[in-house]
Amino acid sequence: MKKHILVIRFSALGDVAMAVPVVWALSQQYPDVRITVLSRPFARPLFDDLAPNVNFMEADVKGEYRGVKGLNALYRRLTAKQFTHVADLHAVLRSEYLRMRFNLGRFKVQHIDKHRRLRRQLVGKKKSRQQLPTPFENYIDVFARLGFPIEKIDFHSIFPPEGGDLGLLPKAIGPKRNWEHWIGIAPFAAHKGKIYPKEKMETAIRLLCEKYPRCRIFLFGRGKDEDATFPQWEQQMPQCTYVGKHLETMHQELILMSHLDAMLSMDSANMHLASLCGVKVVSVWGATHPIAGFMGWGQKRENAICLDLECQPCSIFGQKPCRYGDYRCLNGIAPETIVERLAAILPPQVNSDN
Repeated sequence: MKKHILVIRFSALGDVAMAVPVVWALSQQYPDVRITVLSRPFARPLFDDLAPNVNFMEADVKGEYRGVKGLNALYRRLTAKQFTHVADLHAVLRSEYLRMRFNLGRFKVQHIDKHRRLRRQLVGKKKSRQQLPTPFENYIDVFARLGFPIEKIDFHSIFPPEGGDLGLLPKAIGPKRNWEHWIGIAPFAAHKGKIYPKEKMETAIRLLCEKYPRCRIFLFGRGKDEDATFPQWEQQMPQCTYVGKHLETMHQELILMSHLDAMLSMDSANMHLASLCGVKVVSVWGATHPIAGFMGWGQKRENAICLDLECQPCSIFGQKPCRYGDYRCLNGIAPETIVERLAAILPPQVNSDN
């Protein structure tokens, strides 16, 4: 029977995105092995065109496949695909239940080690300050234990070197002129402890507009905060464009990201999405910290802005409230610091062709 690996990773978008470089490398080193990624529907654009031997299978585990009855139905659907190996890259109740069913069926099954003890030590009162293994390393370990060691990952982008096809986007987005800097900014995140103060971010954007008057700034993110803030910034700063107002799908957003000269984000999914498009990212860290291992693929630590306070990180995922109440880890970062770091990675300005 031909080898066929089922890769399970539900969870949030950023966690799923971090599986992309590893799955790509697996597909390149084992071209005769079929690989099927099982995830939530939103992740399809990340895997659909990744490699000829990679397929995507979506499962709505909060709807159609909810609860034990739903998971049993999902398992029956999966067994029809004739998998030979199962890689659980998530290790939560849903995937553990599926893993149990596959183990009973005598499949070859392995799951991720999340290093929970090391995580507790990192956020405890006496912090270990030990660099934790990255999700990329943890995913590689799962495949190695399955019998598919990955020697090297040369992944750069889900797009070709020239980027995605801007012709697929509305005219309000492109084309990109050779004298323009295209800068993406994703200022919001799931938790307050990961969000740079809005007023300070606005100041940083104004400074960018002054320093690069011919730049275009694309504002990424969807939600109540974005809907309340981005139209105001668009009105006040003409260089700004609210991406969600023009683009409908994540695939379109990824195409746009692939043409950015730089991205500014929090420790959030957009940091990982931009990384998958080969874009240099300046990331801002507050309650979380790069030492926990969640930097974007291929990003440099020098571009992660973090004050390294004694209290950082206070949590792995940023959901805990600030023990001091003032979020000093974020408020202590000057907007000028952000602009200087972006300026260090942006390409030199060129003369206008007009």
